[in-house]
Amino acid sequence: MVCPGRAHVRGACGGVSSPMAGLPRLVLLLSGKRKSGKDFVAEEIQNRLGPDVCAILQLSGPLKEQYAKEHGLDFQRLLDASDYKETYRQDMIRWGEEKRNTDPGFFCRIVVEGVTQPVWVVSDTRRLSDVEWFQDVYGSTVQLVRVVATEETRKRRNWVFIVACVDGQGLGHLHPLYLSSWTWRLDQPQHAWYRP
Repeated sequence: MVCPGRAHVRGACGGVSSPMAGLPRLVLLLSGKRKSGKDFVAEEIQNRLGPDVCAILQLSGPLKEQYAKEHGLDFQRLLDASDYKETYRQDMIRWGEEKRNTDPGFFCRIVVEGVTQPVWVVSDTRRLSDVEWFQDVYGSTVQLVRVVATEETRKRRNWVFIVACVDGQGLGHLHPLYLSSWTWRLDQPQHAWYRP
């Protein structure tokens, strides 16, 4: 369930509160390459715990929403896997990096606002600044989870290599910085609950 104006939080329609008001008991920061299964893992965790206990947060949601507002674009179309989003991807990445350079916690603060569940799963952690913000604010409740899939598996999920995204700040920016620091690493196909 996605609440109006809260497209970056799935399963959360609680009242508005400050980021610190409802301190989480667990924050899972999921990272992985495109089509590695991050959303699937997040949904599995939420399905097992229930939406009253677990909220899925997406850092790309507030980024896309703010970008759409400032550029007069269709926010809902930026959320799907369409050519519309691909048309704006590079400029959106550049714009998001400018925002983060000015204020590293800008999108993080937006995404946690009003979330009341005790377990948060951030399904699209891509940057060191995001990890550092969550660790600084929520300390030992933060766990890092790396979701890994083979290139063959990712291709079966319609992944296509995009040079500009890899060369820029857009995707996988955490790989060289945090690869050895993950608390958990989920590799496919070792986990039976992964779908191919």
